[in-house]
Amino acid sequence: MRFFTAIDRYILRLTLVPMFAVFLLAASLLILDKMLKLFDFVATEGGPVGVVFRMLANLLPEYASLAIPLGLMLGTLWAFRGLAVTSQLDALRAVGLSYTRLLRVPYMIAGVLMALNLAIVGYVQPLSRYYYERLDFELRSGALGASIKVGEFTTLKNRTSLRIEQSRDEGRELMGIFARVLESNGEVLSISARRGRFLALRENPDTVILRLTDGQIIQDPKNSSPRLLSFSQHDLPIDLPALEKFRRRGGGEREYFLPELLRIGWAKDTSFKDRAVVRASLNYRLAEVFMILMLPLLSVALAVPPKRSTSSLGVFESFVMVVAYHKVNEYGQSVAALGRIDPALALWLPFAIFACIIGWMYWRIAYVPGGQPIGALERVAGLAARRLGTLVGRRGADGRRVDKALAATQTQAGT
Repeated sequence: MRFFTAIDRYILRLTLVPMFAVFLLAASLLILDKMLKLFDFVATEGGPVGVVFRMLANLLPEYASLAIPLGLMLGTLWAFRGLAVTSQLDALRAVGLSYTRLLRVPYMIAGVLMALNLAIVGYVQPLSRYYYERLDFELRSGALGASIKVGEFTTLKNRTSLRIEQSRDEGRELMGIFARVLESNGEVLSISARRGRFLALRENPDTVILRLTDGQIIQDPKNSSPRLLSFSQHDLPIDLPALEKFRRRGGGEREYFLPELLRIGWAKDTSFKDRAVVRASLNYRLAEVFMILMLPLLSVALAVPPKRSTSSLGVFESFVMVVAYHKVNEYGQSVAALGRIDPALALWLPFAIFACIIGWMYWRIAYVPGGQPIGALERVAGLAARRLGTLVGRRGADGRRVDKALAATQTQAGT
């Protein structure tokens, strides 16, 4: 007997298409939400637009670790729901294929995604988080060309104040320039120019030349009257401020690899506060990864609607349960990081409760004849829908009676 049969290939095809669709949709929504905030932040700091996409690329591992469980769960759910509503699942069960046998392919996918997610949260995500923080630091410090903001005064090395009215061609062409320079001998130069551009010096990378065209210079010496000079072209050397180097990786527990968390969390010289933070992060990452093993069971339990029903309540409930579990884990990590509760208890107790609930739901659907784990919710939802439909119909009938009465009144008034 072959291990991978035609039925397995059929379930694989039914699972992969919605799984990838959900994965791409969830990742896209998260990226679009963050993209708007990053565009606003980069525009405020005056940085290049390209840095937005570099920062988004470093956020992809974090978003992937959230989208992978959702994609697996909804992909498996839609596959089994399609089999159930078209009676194919009844036919498969009639020929002796149990739910456990049908879950062979989803669990193969879950194993691959679990290993992938472990690599992401254990190694890729901490590294990408560090690169994201470095880009944020360079953007704020001006290392990405964002030190001079349009429409604001910028002071460079406490001797040059610069203001630029407009910037075009990604900062290559400047217009409406005003500069105030304090010379070493105490002389003050006030310079205004219609246009200008920055030129780099190969022999001195710490100094740039601001080439100004069509402007005036007001010299204000200490012991003499000011002088006004006009120029068609003038080169103003500007000393760049020294840029502070970014820290090494490890500025927070989110930047540690899994082996580093294990080493720091159980080192004797680690303080109580750092130990709580590191252990909370370690247990949080592992709990999120191992929950992937329970998602195929949850998907099957919620995918099969009651007989003669095509309700989609299970899809909604699965999404709510997974998001609620993720939020509970985040809260448990925050409390454990403060040292108020043991990290293992804060993260693995919700895992155990959630796993028991999923196990009970799967046992009901797979081994209890006629068992329906969400049957009560289905009945409540059906009753609420009927009540709402009755209420809407009654209000519509009342409205039609009012309209007829108004029409009759207007007819009598017209006659």
